[in-house]
Amino acid sequence: MTARYEGSLEVDDRTGRRNTVRGNRSGGLESARQILSEARRIAVLTGAGISTDAGIPDFRGPEGLWTLNPAAERASTIDNYLRDTEARKAAWRMRTDSRLVDARPTAGHRALVELEAQGRLEHLVTQNIDGLHQRAGTSAALLTEVHGSIDGYVCVSCGAGGPVSVVVERVRGGEEDPRCEDCGGILKTTVVMFGEMLPAGAMQRADSAVDAADLFLAVGTTLEVGPVNAMAFRALQRGIPTVVVNRGETMADGFAAAKVEDSISDVLPELLAAH
Repeated sequence: MTARYEGSLEVDDRTGRRNTVRGNRSGGLESARQILSEARRIAVLTGAGISTDAGIPDFRGPEGLWTLNPAAERASTIDNYLRDTEARKAAWRMRTDSRLVDARPTAGHRALVELEAQGRLEHLVTQNIDGLHQRAGTSAALLTEVHGSIDGYVCVSCGAGGPVSVVVERVRGGEEDPRCEDCGGILKTTVVMFGEMLPAGAMQRADSAVDAADLFLAVGTTLEVGPVNAMAFRALQRGIPTVVVNRGETMADGFAAAKVEDSISDVLPELLAAH
């Protein structure tokens, strides 16, 4: 489901929603750095843009995972996945893609780990399923993966599970549609598919993070996908500043206190460096 924010916004000096800077490296970077340096409790939302430098392709671009493998896109809906053997096979083939398996955290991921080390990370919510925040070192207690992760697998029948690498090795060994070794049920990754519920408590943690924060930081996301994009509008309603780091338009451009359009790996370490 995609949610979009509609309506007019009144700019108010008290909320910091003035002089939004877009596409200007020097001005935008300096404005964002100043605002971030004053924050002590930062709620963060990350999207696909933070993982681009890790070599992870998007889904629908010219070289996207679903563009090159349409059956895998069909398998992203839980009903299709459960009833269509060929779709499951395509989905498991996609999980052997070296760009996913061999991806490593970027400087952007590591910058958020440093933010935690400074004691200024309230909570990190990610739309990504690549597991790179965990690999970078973000504490599990401060991380919510609202769409799940490709790092694990689960049996839809008995609930048995473990690291997905175990199943990927079986696929590479010739099992096109691997089944649960305990009960023979269908296996899937711990990614949240279309038609499935978000992890229990995920949105509550996202809301609580914004409520406890004095700044909201959106990194590598257009803020078009709901319900997690509600974090930005919750920040707006609370009157805390929003800083956006993303190439291209986002749903928060009309009220962000500052926006930086540049390489996340280049600018995020600068923005979050200890002062």
